[in-house]
Amino acid sequence: MAEPIRTDRVPTRPPLQDTPQRRRILRKINARPSVKGSLIALALLLGFILIAPFFAPQNPYDLMSLDIMAGRLPPGGESFDGTRYWLGTDQQGRDMLSAILYGLRISLMVGLGAVALSTLIGSIAGLLAAFKGGWVDTLVMRLVDFILGFPTILVALVLLAVMGRGVDKVVIALVVVQWAHYARIMRGRALQERRKEYIEAAQNLGFPAWRIMLRHLMPNCMSPILVFATIQIATAIVLEATLSFLGVGVPVTEPSLGLLIASGFEYLLSGDYWISMFPGIALLLLILSINIIGDRLRAALDPR
Repeated sequence: MAEPIRTDRVPTRPPLQDTPQRRRILRKINARPSVKGSLIALALLLGFILIAPFFAPQNPYDLMSLDIMAGRLPPGGESFDGTRYWLGTDQQGRDMLSAILYGLRISLMVGLGAVALSTLIGSIAGLLAAFKGGWVDTLVMRLVDFILGFPTILVALVLLAVMGRGVDKVVIALVVVQWAHYARIMRGRALQERRKEYIEAAQNLGFPAWRIMLRHLMPNCMSPILVFATIQIATAIVLEATLSFLGVGVPVTEPSLGLLIASGFEYLLSGDYWISMFPGIALLLLILSINIIGDRLRAALDPR
């Protein structure tokens, strides 16, 4: 007796074959010192960010703990009460090491939050545009073209000028300017997948559209989205630092890396280099580590 046909399951695309050539490529990538160094640097930064409240010598949010008499101390300098500041202090007497640790938390929180929301909104919009077609596709893509037609930093500046300063405001502004990229990538990939047999089989079996999009179409379109999202984390961090440097991002009461760099910029000519240099180095290490790991992820997920 023949086995009955299962109608509750649709065959999806087979996973990429783990060929010897693919394994050799991945081993070569893993052996690169830049990748290992980036992973170690990012792991250390994440560790310091997580234990910042316990590891930082000072709480930079507590204005009562700041001593203006200890302002602009050089690296390794001591205050009148004998406290040593290994990375120096800024003009307000804030410990630079503590400010950098907390600033890294804000930068990473903004980057992850903006990318997560942008990925969700852009992926859903791109799926709808590719699967529905017609006026839905036209509406979504015209909106995408409208957003991408303006410079990213200009749109973010205008939005923050209207909404005001704040971490949540910065995240909203970055989502508005970034979701269109994900929608365009998802639409292009979904249009390719939509013509394949497993999507046609699901439609012939009468599955609802939301199930086809979320359960069958979306998982097979996420590889380029994940790679792009990794790179966009670094882009969002740079945008937040730029907006804070320009004075429209994070409020001055919070130790953002962009604000720290901006606050020490006017003291560079007087020799107080550490106020801008150490936050700049921390920002550079964070962005460089994320970009190298994103490139490693692209090489691992790219079937070619």
